[in-house]
Amino acid sequence: MSAVSTDPAAVPSTAPMSAGQRLKSIFSGSVGNLVEYYDWYVYSAFSLYFAHVFFPKGDRISQALNAGAIFAVGFLMRPLGGWVFGRYADRHGRRAALMRSVLLMCAGSLIITFTPGYETIGVLAPVLLVAARLMQGLSVGGEYGSSATYLSEMASQRHRGFWSSFLYVTLILGQLLALLVLIVLQQFVLDEAQLKDWGWRIPFAIGALAAITALYLRRNMQETESFSKLKAGAQPQHREGSLRTLMQHPRAVLTVVGLTMGGTLAFYTYTNYMLKFLTISTGFDKETASLINAATLFVYMLMQPLVGALSDRIGRRPILIAFGVLGAVLTVPVMHLIRDAQTPMQAFWLIMILLSAVSGYTAINAVVKAELFPVQIRALGVGLPYALTVALFGGTAEPVALWFKKTGMEDGFFWYVSVCIACSLLVYALMRDTRKHSAIDRD
Repeated sequence: MSAVSTDPAAVPSTAPMSAGQRLKSIFSGSVGNLVEYYDWYVYSAFSLYFAHVFFPKGDRISQALNAGAIFAVGFLMRPLGGWVFGRYADRHGRRAALMRSVLLMCAGSLIITFTPGYETIGVLAPVLLVAARLMQGLSVGGEYGSSATYLSEMASQRHRGFWSSFLYVTLILGQLLALLVLIVLQQFVLDEAQLKDWGWRIPFAIGALAAITALYLRRNMQETESFSKLKAGAQPQHREGSLRTLMQHPRAVLTVVGLTMGGTLAFYTYTNYMLKFLTISTGFDKETASLINAATLFVYMLMQPLVGALSDRIGRRPILIAFGVLGAVLTVPVMHLIRDAQTPMQAFWLIMILLSAVSGYTAINAVVKAELFPVQIRALGVGLPYALTVALFGGTAEPVALWFKKTGMEDGFFWYVSVCIACSLLVYALMRDTRKHSAIDRD
C-alpha cells in the first residue's frame, strides 16, 4: 500500500477542527475505550464466581490460579494486537483501527456469555474460554496503542497531558463499572448461589451490548490532524506501520519497554490483583473486598486528570521519577500493612497510598509514549513494545502473586514488584522529558 492515497475521497480532510469537534472526538474515543476495558476487566471481577464452572473441582486457590492463568493468556495476544492494529492505525487511520478493535472485544464477550460449563461440555469449556480471552487480548492490545495515539494527537499541545490522561480515566472507569456491576448483583439482585450458577454471565452480556453502542459512537469520530496531514502528503513519505521503520527508533522502543515494566506491574498489583488479595490474604469477604476495591478505584480515577495537568506544567519526567521512588520504597511495607488490616477503612487508605504513587505512571504514560515516535510509526511504536511488556509483567502479576501465595512465600511477590519498579526508575532518571522534546509537535 502506498504511503499516500491518490483517491481524493480516501484522503482525510486537513481542515482545522473546531474545539467542539475536538472534544466530541475525544469523548467518543474515550467512551469506546471505557467499554473495551470494562469487557476486559469484568473477567477478573467475576472470576471468583465462575472459576468452578470452567475447571474441574479443586481447592479455592487452585481454581483461582487456573482462572488467573487464562487472564494471563489473554495478555499473550496483546503484542499481536499491538502489531496488527498498530500497523492498521498507521496505514488506515486511528479511527478505523479503534472501530475494529471494539468489534473484536464484543465477539469475545459473547463467547464467554454463552459457553456451557465443564460439567456439560468437559474440556471444551476452558478451551472456549481461552479462545474468547485470546480474542479480547488481541482487541485490547490494539486498543491501547490506537487510543493513546488518538488522544495524544487530538489534544492541543498546551493540555496534552491532561487530555491523554483520560485514557486511564476510562480504563479505570471500565474496571470500576465491572466492580459496580458485581456489587449491584451481590447486594441487590442475586444471592451467592445464583451468581455462581448463572448470574456471572450477566456482566459479559452487558459488555457485548455496550460494545455495539461504542461502535456507533466511534463512527462519528474525526480523524486526527497529524494522520490527516500524513495521508495528504504534508509529511515525508514512509512505509507507515512497518517493523523495519519501527526498528529505526531503538531508543524510543527500549524507553517504552523500560518505563512500562514497573508501572504496569504496579498497576495490576494495586488494582486488579488487589481484589483477590483482600479476600485470600487479608481475609475480607467478597462483598467487602469489592466495596473497598471500588472505592479506591473511584478516587484513583479522579486523580488521573490532575496528575496529567500537572505534567503539562512541570514536565513528564519529574512525575515518573516520583512514582519510581515511591513505588520502589513503599510497595513492600504497605502491602504488609494491607495484609494485616483490621477494618475496611484501614485497607482503603493503605491502598490509596499505593494508587497515589502509581498515578505518576498511569496518568501520563500514554502521552509519554506517543511523544517518542514520529506520526508514520506512532501507533505501532506505542502499541507493540507496550503490549509485549504488559504481557510479560502486567498479565502475569496475578498468577505470579497466587503462585507465591500457594508456595507460602507471599512476601517474595512484594519484593518482585518493588525491584521491577526500581528498574523502571533508572529509565525515568535517564530519559529526556518528552514534554520538551515531543515528536507530536514536529508533525
